Amino acid sequence: MGEQQRLARALLDRQARTYAEEAGIHLADRPGPLYQLLVLATLLSTRIRAQVAVAAARELFAAGWRTPRAMRAASWQERVDALGRGHYRRYDERTATMLGTGAELCLDRWHGDLRRMHREAAGQPDRLRPLLTEFPGVGPTGADIFLREVQAVWPDVRPYADRRSLAGAKRLGLPADPRRLAELVGAAEFGRFASALVRVALGAESADEIRHAAGVT
Repeated sequence: MGEQQRLARALLDRQARTYAEEAGIHLADRPGPLYQLLVLATLLSTRIRAQVAVAAARELFAAGWRTPRAMRAASWQERVDALGRGHYRRYDERTATMLGTGAELCLDRWHGDLRRMHREAAGQPDRLRPLLTEFPGVGPTGADIFLREVQAVWPDVRPYADRRSLAGAKRLGLPADPRRLAELVGAAEFGRFASALVRVALGAESADEIRHAAGVT
């Protein structure tokens, strides 16, 4: 195993879960989990700590709003209160509105099933991105988050590494190219690997400690 592969393996050993998994999303190519990932991407798009966004997503899902129909049926105040329980307070009112509007769009445009969006875009990230950014609160960063995580169940999106994943790779001295990064891990692991690289970029994971664990100086 080469040095770069050892670094990739050490990072995966330390970071076992994606952001979707942390939010309690059992990601699968089904309408419910895909919508939940869209909600998480919306929450992660704001300038707020990732752990706060994850906690807020868990509160929304615990309230039973795991589908666009359920999210739309919730009152604005109920959504605000759930976000507050997750300490997502700085953007809670605006985000509560965006979640309601986004749920409406998901139902009207895609009949509550984002697999329809996937089919319309033929699984091509460059075509999926503008469709994702039509959802309120999901700008380019949110689209990147969604695509980075969804590649675990949409293989035709792989290998997808956004700018934060590539920034984390650079900190570790790994290739700043998605296809070269994909050579370091198994195909099914790449989504988790890209998510773990984001944690390096954000400083949630120490590049020096990963190098030490990999035996790389």
